[in-house]
Amino acid sequence: MKTLTLDQYDVVRRLRQFSVLTKPRVNSLIVFCAIIGMFLAVPEGVPSAGVVLAATLGIACVAGAAAAMNCLIEQQIDARMARTRARPSARGELSNSETLMFAGVLGAIGLWMLYALVNPLTMWLTFATFVGYAVIYTIFLKPRTPQNIVIGGASGAMPPVLGWAAVTGEVSADALLLFLIIFAWTPPHFWALALYRTADYARAGLPMLPVTHGSKYTRLSVLLYTFILFGVTLLPFATRMSGLIYLVSAVVLGGMFLRYAWRLYVDYSDTLSQRTFRFSIVYLSLLFAALLVDHYLRF
Repeated sequence: MKTLTLDQYDVVRRLRQFSVLTKPRVNSLIVFCAIIGMFLAVPEGVPSAGVVLAATLGIACVAGAAAAMNCLIEQQIDARMARTRARPSARGELSNSETLMFAGVLGAIGLWMLYALVNPLTMWLTFATFVGYAVIYTIFLKPRTPQNIVIGGASGAMPPVLGWAAVTGEVSADALLLFLIIFAWTPPHFWALALYRTADYARAGLPMLPVTHGSKYTRLSVLLYTFILFGVTLLPFATRMSGLIYLVSAVVLGGMFLRYAWRLYVDYSDTLSQRTFRFSIVYLSLLFAALLVDHYLRF
């Protein structure tokens, strides 16, 4: 079995460090939702493979660049938090100039791909999403208001809209419904994480809702937003965007999410909060997968 030389090992290590900056797990969910948007945008059949590939790579590159900029801007904050202090930017393993250069090159490549190989609308929407997350949310909202994730959630809700625009060259009402689902999902998803990381955020000086308003208020907010989410997820069926397969899936998944949120409110524990956060990711993935299955097997 061939072993790596010291130089080769260093190259692999550096590549892994840059990869961590892109927040691969978050990026994969972004790309997944964008791809679902691409397929739902086509009334019959499937979208062009070339457009899907170019849009997927372009959106992934820009999302990775936004994540790297977030790591750069929050370098000092990340170093004070247990959840993020292992990031190479927080540990000083990558210099600020290296991180900035990486984000700039990756973002430029992604935007060029979207402009040249997809369409200008998708490029501009993706660029606006980049600014919304890396600048408006990270610099202005996150350190100033406990409602940061609600307002900033607009950027995180854009992936299916980007996918839709990539295939159709426009943003329709159905695309905005997909946006609304993720927008309503973001607060209970993120606050479930913030609840068991309250001490981390307090130490970092960030005004997250559990820090400023306490655990009980945040748990009530999670419950109320989950009710809102449940109602919003029924809209695709109400507008005839989807059929019975999606409706049944939305009701079952929504009921499970509500059960988690109710238990979190009445009998809180850090373990339950972690489980709620993890379920919220599975929930969104299965909900969008159900939309896709329904799209092709509707009855």
